[in-house]
Amino acid sequence: MRKRWKFQSFDPDAVAALESSAQVPNIVAQLLIGRGLTDPAAAQAFLNMKLTDLRPPDELPGAQSAGEIIYQAIQDKKRITIYGDYDADGMTATAVLLRCLKRLGADVGYFAPNRMDDGYGLNSDVLKRLHQQGTQMIISVDCGIANAEQADLANELGLQLVITDHHEFGDRIPAAAAIVHPRLPGSDYPFGGLCGAGVAFKIAWILCQLDSGTEKVTAEHRDFLMMILGIAAIGTVTDVVPLVDENRAIVMHGLHSLKNRTCPGIEALKKITKIHNKPRLHSDDIGFNLGPRLNAAGRLGQAALGVELLATDDPKRALELAAYLDQLNENRKTIERSINIAATKQIKESYDVDNDPAFVLAGHGWHAGVIGIVSGRLAEKYARPVILIALDQLAIKPGIGSARSGGSVNLHKTLQCCTQHLEKHGGHAAAAGLTIQEKNVAAFRSDFCDQVAEMLKTEGQMAELFIDAEAPFIQLTTQNVEQIQQLAPFGKDNPRPVFVASEVEIVPKSAKRMGGGQRHLTVTLTQFNKKIRCVAFGQGDWAEELDQVSGPIDVAFKPIINEFRGQRNVELHIEDWRLSQ
Repeated sequence: MRKRWKFQSFDPDAVAALESSAQVPNIVAQLLIGRGLTDPAAAQAFLNMKLTDLRPPDELPGAQSAGEIIYQAIQDKKRITIYGDYDADGMTATAVLLRCLKRLGADVGYFAPNRMDDGYGLNSDVLKRLHQQGTQMIISVDCGIANAEQADLANELGLQLVITDHHEFGDRIPAAAAIVHPRLPGSDYPFGGLCGAGVAFKIAWILCQLDSGTEKVTAEHRDFLMMILGIAAIGTVTDVVPLVDENRAIVMHGLHSLKNRTCPGIEALKKITKIHNKPRLHSDDIGFNLGPRLNAAGRLGQAALGVELLATDDPKRALELAAYLDQLNENRKTIERSINIAATKQIKESYDVDNDPAFVLAGHGWHAGVIGIVSGRLAEKYARPVILIALDQLAIKPGIGSARSGGSVNLHKTLQCCTQHLEKHGGHAAAAGLTIQEKNVAAFRSDFCDQVAEMLKTEGQMAELFIDAEAPFIQLTTQNVEQIQQLAPFGKDNPRPVFVASEVEIVPKSAKRMGGGQRHLTVTLTQFNKKIRCVAFGQGDWAEELDQVSGPIDVAFKPIINEFRGQRNVELHIEDWRLSQ
């Protein structure tokens, strides 16, 4: 589905002024202004984020109290279990605190839930089992803030509960010994965008301060904190939290740690993904190489192995685990392709692709741990909300659904209007999960699509693509693209810039499908006698369309530098295209 292109307006005089005052290239000045950074000092602070830009950990709501309680439990030799989540953020958060507590001599273990068996958040049966096994303190990471009933159970069992989380709150705040959350009611912490691993890092920092007896930690603790900062960076990128403010500092300096001072597990992952010899690492290396292998473990019910990989100090065991997670990721890709084919078939057979406001798709045998990836890819491809529901083969258990917005529709609000069809649901504006009885799927589909259509009446159905600037091919030199890279690390709220080139010619017969399942596109484009290789991920269908085009096109793209066998070349990642007017 084509998108509406929305061009960023800018004042040439303001760009020139920032270029001069901040001493940055013209294109960087333009991009900074487009991101609201007009003040030279703010622009320089953004480009040169320092570790000191991380706020003192005791300012994070609840962190100091939690740190003191945990440190005392370590001294008292209490049996502590870190209760995590099954995604990469949960695994990294678990590993950060596990490594820290072990370093301080704690009697500590961890629980990584099975996505299918244990579900998200604190599970009552698991709490009872951990209590029976001798656990005296539970530290939740990346979960727990919406589990008031489970917190009550923990109190009944005599478990000391410390909740560390960053998700949305439930109907009431859980009763816990301490709660750490960047948006805790009654607090005024200036940045609410930390992920679970970012919160865990702040607590580890406090524990190292307490062990050092001063705010300035020992040299040994500082080296340790720099190492786990890399682990926290993985959680920050994979959880798609805003890459601004503290998160920008975590990722920017965490990437340096991942390159130079990391643990055996990450070293093994770097080797198996062939990024260990790169001169520098980028957020894309996390997003497309490290993160997916950790997430594959969680999606396929083996999150505990992801935590073990990040926690082990045995290089041999790390290589074994990395190889296994790599194979899990290949399995995940195979499952994903199968579901994608089936879901796409449903779309073509049951929906009007050009006019229907949303797609609700269901299938027996679909893997509940993988449907979220497919719904995300389809939502991006068709620029509208997509829900995939994995139905129980025996129609006994409720179906499990995963929803992605694909545009401006707020999923949380929309699902709230459809609760009569659902067993339960949760999530936020862009992504959500649900459970539903198979018999209610048809009614839910109709109601959900009606609700989305109603929302889109005022907003317009066509998704928007924000364009930063016009950039003819002749300007796309390695030097210029490197200048753009100054704004990295890229991610949510600091996306990689999108440019447009007009009147571009397609090199005949160059448009081809590529990659697993032929999902992706490669094509060569030319403008002013300059040819550039281009790719479009998830848009293999464009190959046939582009082959039929006889005239010039306008193309929206993200420029990157492709490093291969010592060669560095500019490559374009196509976001959208249209016939030139």
